[in-house]
Amino acid sequence: MLLIIFTLDYEIHGNGDGSPLALMVKPTDRLLKLFDDYGAKLTIMADVAEILKFKEYKEQFGRDDYHYDAIVDQLRTALYRGHDVQLHLHSSYFKAHHDQGRWRQEWSEYNFAGLPYDRMAWMVRTGKEFLETLLRTVDPSYHCIAFRAANWSVSPSRNVVKALLDNNILIDTSVFKGGRRQGIVTFDYSDAHHHQRPWPAEQRHISAFFSVNRFYRALIGKFHRVDMSTPSGQDTRPVSESDVSKWVRLFWKNAWKADFNQCSGRQLINSLLRAEKQISATEIVPFVLIGHSKLYNSWNETTLRSFLEFTSKHRTRFNFGIFADFTQQINLSHH
Repeated sequence: MLLIIFTLDYEIHGNGDGSPLALMVKPTDRLLKLFDDYGAKLTIMADVAEILKFKEYKEQFGRDDYHYDAIVDQLRTALYRGHDVQLHLHSSYFKAHHDQGRWRQEWSEYNFAGLPYDRMAWMVRTGKEFLETLLRTVDPSYHCIAFRAANWSVSPSRNVVKALLDNNILIDTSVFKGGRRQGIVTFDYSDAHHHQRPWPAEQRHISAFFSVNRFYRALIGKFHRVDMSTPSGQDTRPVSESDVSKWVRLFWKNAWKADFNQCSGRQLINSLLRAEKQISATEIVPFVLIGHSKLYNSWNETTLRSFLEFTSKHRTRFNFGIFADFTQQINLSHH
């Protein structure tokens, strides 16, 4: 059986602008209602670095312009209703400051994997402690056990793995086999352990990526482009890959993630069926999907509903779950 795990990156735009109410709270509320209709479970990957800044702003100015109260209420409510909340971090927010309606981030800390061990361990610990303090008021047994870095930044991994294990984080959701990038964050996960275990990602040609939702994602990214220049005008980005390299890469097989914002319902169903063929009838294997609250819209709801309807009709083959469903297996493997 495939256990379907929906993960949602819960954040505003990457360049630091946007309203948390419009980009986080309202779309997530609609998504939770949709999932409740089908008995599906949502794992909110909460960007605690951002949320702590919204809290700091409220305390400093005495105004909740960034809807901190609505955010924490939503996270508690989601957990109470049987969903889950885990840790996502945009490390550049920890030293961010508010300026002219936008959060100006500390770009020297953007690449999480490039930080010193002590710094990244502190960030993970701070995020974990925030979530556990907040959510144990709803469920005293709650544990923050899963982590996702912004832009999949966990390479090189030695210090990252140590920072996660030292903070009792059992699951990383940043690595996906075949994932490759060169630029602001650079990684190559071609040598990851397996394309499906622990978490699946397929290798597909560029034509398999086409969808209306993916075009919408590209358009949103264009209008909210990350500007990594400093106030003095100095560009802090590392050297990026050449335009020629980008064109060549189009003809490779690329890591195809089950992104429920960007993929059509049919694409998601087909991916699920391909994954099913690779497991035995007695296995329980996670099938992890990713989405972003800021990208969830009415068209996306229509495509996602078709996937939920399909999986709900085949509960003997597919079910809905959360990361905690696998912690017992993980703990046993450590002994």
